Amino acid sequence: MSEYLLRPAALPTWGQRTALRLLNLTGWQVHFKPLPGPHGIAVVYPHTSNWDFPIGLLAKWAVGLKFRWLAKDSLFRGVMGGLMRYWGGIAVDRRASMGATRKLAQDMLAAPWCWIAITPEGTRSYRPHWKSGFYHLATTAKVPLLLVYIDYSTKVLSVVDTLTLSGDADQDMAAIAAVYAGRQGLYPDQAAPIKLAPPRDPSEPQRRQG
Repeated sequence: MSEYLLRPAALPTWGQRTALRLLNLTGWQVHFKPLPGPHGIAVVYPHTSNWDFPIGLLAKWAVGLKFRWLAKDSLFRGVMGGLMRYWGGIAVDRRASMGATRKLAQDMLAAPWCWIAITPEGTRSYRPHWKSGFYHLATTAKVPLLLVYIDYSTKVLSVVDTLTLSGDADQDMAAIAAVYAGRQGLYPDQAAPIKLAPPRDPSEPQRRQG
């Protein structure tokens, strides 16, 4: 993977070099490979700590690409809301229907360049599966996945591996799991198993998840 290692001297702007140097000073390396196209979904895993956000934000600035990212709408309230949007955040109501997914897919494809980052666990605490929104969005928009990992065991943030979904969820999740094998969050016991949530029973009332 050394061919993908970002080095400050090779980056074109002062801002990129500064962001990468800050990461390097704390022991982190960033691996980056050019993206396969102008649209896609960046899956970020594992997500077990608040530290993932500043590390990921610095890496975003280092690679110099304007990744957007999804987060629950409650994080966008008050003074911080404007800053979160400035940094690329998109507020999401977790009660949203598939119609909202189609609208997000259309908006993404209408933009000249749009990659959206999603943490499929949906929380820093343990849960027994991944939320399936990233998968539905990628298959609806027919865009590839970028499998980003923040590995605290090696202090590597990787923006290298991509996957074109087959539409066979079991096959696709197995391919995703192979990329993330051995990658550890800051709190490994809090990482969710790499499997999709079971389909919700339509007879059950839909509940907002925090």
